[in-house]
Amino acid sequence: MKRLVYTFALLLIAASSFAQKRVEVELLAHRGGRYEFEENTRSAFVDSYKKGIRSYETDIRLTADNHIVISHDASLKRVFGLDVNVEKSTRAELEKCRSAKGNPVLFVDELAELFGGMDIRYVEWEMKSKGYTQEQLNLYCDKIYKTVMATKPKDALYIFSSFDERAILTMKRLHPEAECALITSDPMSKELINHLKELGFKRVACTIHETSRKAMSEAHKEGIIVNLWPGKSVEDFQLAVGLGADIACTDIPVEVLKSTKKSTPWIIPRKDIKLK
Repeated sequence: MKRLVYTFALLLIAASSFAQKRVEVELLAHRGGRYEFEENTRSAFVDSYKKGIRSYETDIRLTADNHIVISHDASLKRVFGLDVNVEKSTRAELEKCRSAKGNPVLFVDELAELFGGMDIRYVEWEMKSKGYTQEQLNLYCDKIYKTVMATKPKDALYIFSSFDERAILTMKRLHPEAECALITSDPMSKELINHLKELGFKRVACTIHETSRKAMSEAHKEGIIVNLWPGKSVEDFQLAVGLGADIACTDIPVEVLKSTKKSTPWIIPRKDIKLK
């Protein structure tokens, strides 16, 4: 109950503060919308796109034969019901796998090609690289960047993100022009802002829990672009808006989009989510 009251209060503040101007927040479909579709599958991205979604988050791992595959988990057990470790399998082996709904495992080159033919605004390519050696990171980051950028829509913004600071630093070393973001389970705070400054990072995805408007304001003063997560409900999205998120990640993007158009039409996609 307290959470709902707090969210409502923040929305009232936001609504009154921006009565004469719309609030720009990028709606980010987590894994293509994992509560609405079979996550990280081609059908999730295609079907959510048909319903108006234009910004996505997805996850990348390295196969045993050095292909890059779309999968949040190291195992296919949770999503596909198969006791298969994607990082210990070859592409040929993974291509034979099917989910309960008949979806195949999706590879990065396939998703990049799909996005290349769409009116995509923003994609966050999350690098799941925990435990990788530096040699693996070099190959992995270079392959990810070259694969997705080869077919990137002209006006789309592609971000390479990770909980693993090594992956981000490797990506920036190999491709200085790459836009990168740190992901953390911590809320926005002075400590996090200082850590980002030490690393030279200007983008972060941090938890909505315990994040305050004051902390968000301080981050924005430092030129930091903030993605707030997790988003499991419409109320979570509204809370992210009230806190001042630049990007709000959600598992129910289609439901949030419908709710926003109906109840809060003053919330619109960001005109510019590139660094100044």
